[in-house]
Amino acid sequence: MEVDTLDHQIVDALRLDGRVPFSALAEILGVSDQTVARRYRRMRDGGLRVAALPDGVRLGYDMWMIRLQTTPDSAGAIAEALARRPDTTWVTLGSGGTEVTCVVQNPGTADRETLLLQKLPRTPRIVSVRAHCLMHHFAGGPIGGEARGTHLSAEQVARLRPPVPPPGIPAVLTGEDRPLLAALNRDGRLGYPALAAALGWSESTVRRRLEHLRATGAIFFDVEMDPALLGYPARFLLWLTVAPAHLAAVGEELARHEEVVFVAATTGETNLMATVICRDMAQLYTYVTRRIGPLRGVERLESVPALRHVKQVAAVV
Repeated sequence: MEVDTLDHQIVDALRLDGRVPFSALAEILGVSDQTVARRYRRMRDGGLRVAALPDGVRLGYDMWMIRLQTTPDSAGAIAEALARRPDTTWVTLGSGGTEVTCVVQNPGTADRETLLLQKLPRTPRIVSVRAHCLMHHFAGGPIGGEARGTHLSAEQVARLRPPVPPPGIPAVLTGEDRPLLAALNRDGRLGYPALAAALGWSESTVRRRLEHLRATGAIFFDVEMDPALLGYPARFLLWLTVAPAHLAAVGEELARHEEVVFVAATTGETNLMATVICRDMAQLYTYVTRRIGPLRGVERLESVPALRHVKQVAAVV
């Protein structure tokens, strides 16, 4: 599937507002409703998916990034097993097929302790487990990735970006919201009639609950699409060790780089993790040596090729 500038604009727009009506998006982009709908359907058939997720940052969830070293013959099976867990939101197979990286988030600590202290250490063929608590997000995930290079103008971005939840209003995700979140995680663009039919709720109830969840920032919408289709087939995880005095500055700088789709400060022997997409190895080399290398405070960098994303955007339901 080939993508052009309009396709890029539609994807960028959906990253800002996953439920923007096609009519509003068509007006902003200066094309017809039918053109936007046709392009979206084509990309959806090619693997594009808009999905709702809980905002673990605003909800105060326990959020961890876990690195597993495995034997070569078991990494795929372990990654698939982790992907089936409802508390994993992202699972990647990398480093020659011997490393599995995943993000786990839970409302409390009990499930995390069970996973880290009991299940993973007892799993055969896992050589080592390294757990990094996510302390601060600079780009990607619940805070979005619109700081990256975009095919939209500043005016278009401003028109598309949803209002920021007002301060002081707590984000709450109740058990009653779980069926709605599950349906929106499968397809974040389902209309109110389809959601009502799937859940057995009235359309007014669906509309009221969804508007409340968005207004308080309890959920956000993300886009899943193979970066190779957008011209970025090379994906890498970067683990950086940064001097504490420079950690915030380096994180904020990486968030402005168009190669970076996710960056967060973590606990552990490395304290900054970034996901980078490139056109090829030459671009990665240039990025590492000319963009990251000169940054003050960067003491060490480890790069891990991401061979396959087993799970990209999935909700805790």
